[in-house]
Amino acid sequence: MKDKKKTTLWERYLTKEIGIEFKACLYFFAILFFYSMYRICIGSLEASIIHMAEMIFACYIIGYVQVYLLWNFDEADSVGAKEIAGVIICTAIYSLLSYFLRWFDKNIYVTLGLAAYVLVTYICVILIYKTKRNIDDKKLNEDLALFKTEHKKVQDRVE
Repeated sequence: MKDKKKTTLWERYLTKEIGIEFKACLYFFAILFFYSMYRICIGSLEASIIHMAEMIFACYIIGYVQVYLLWNFDEADSVGAKEIAGVIICTAIYSLLSYFLRWFDKNIYVTLGLAAYVLVTYICVILIYKTKRNIDDKKLNEDLALFKTEHKKVQDRVE
């Protein structure tokens, strides 16, 4: 029988880093989509590379904040006061950055639109993670039941 090994510090760190990479890509794509739609709506098919660099940098920084300071709230098992606070804090950061870095030409209405969009994005991501956990739990339970059945068959043959 194999030795049961605990996850190492390196593995836990690596798992968090992979999660941050995923978050940065996910939220960057969402914000870039909003930004692109804004650019199209104002009649421009051009986007600022500087704005895109600021967005991805912001997504990485906020990803680190989410994971290391705000309880990784978008992957929480349940939604409570801490998770709601995390959503509000990160939404506010994205909105303030977009305003002060002029992603939307300091248009307060578009900035408020971004805030609403980011809130909806967070809600969707929380629901996606919850659904994924439920599916993973179901699969693990099925695998465990299959293992128990196979283990019992082997024991019955040995006896």
